[in-house]
Amino acid sequence: MQNTLTSQEVFGFLLPDQVNSISDASEKITAKAGQLIYEKGDAAEDFFIVLDGEITLKLPGAAGVNIVIDQLRRGAVFGGALGYGRNSYALSAFCTNDARLLRVKSSALKSLMDRDPRLGYTLQGYISTSYFNRYIDTMKKLQSIVMNLPVEA
Repeated sequence: MQNTLTSQEVFGFLLPDQVNSISDASEKITAKAGQLIYEKGDAAEDFFIVLDGEITLKLPGAAGVNIVIDQLRRGAVFGGALGYGRNSYALSAFCTNDARLLRVKSSALKSLMDRDPRLGYTLQGYISTSYFNRYIDTMKKLQSIVMNLPVEA
């Protein structure tokens, strides 16, 4: 598991003892196309990294209509919002194409971040950048939709 963890950009800077501390709280999982990884509102207990395949993040809406927020591929991070004070997932995650994921218990990462504030700052910076870029891309998509709506006279 250590090699899998350190080969991920988000964890590439961890020291060996830090890798060991989250290794036991990590596992590789497989998901089949169409499989739900987690649903909006579920307890945000896990942090994920896409190893292979594709995951789609969706915002569920009324009458079963979902808005696709992003499609994630190798190296993308999603799931537990470490350091954001959220206890539940804000989106639903579905497997689009068969995928292999790295699932890490959020509590293990949070504990590691609390023990080493410098590591916590670096890790939170990486996660924040990933999530903020996702937010900016979503805003651009929404703007494109709004700009193409018919204007009533």
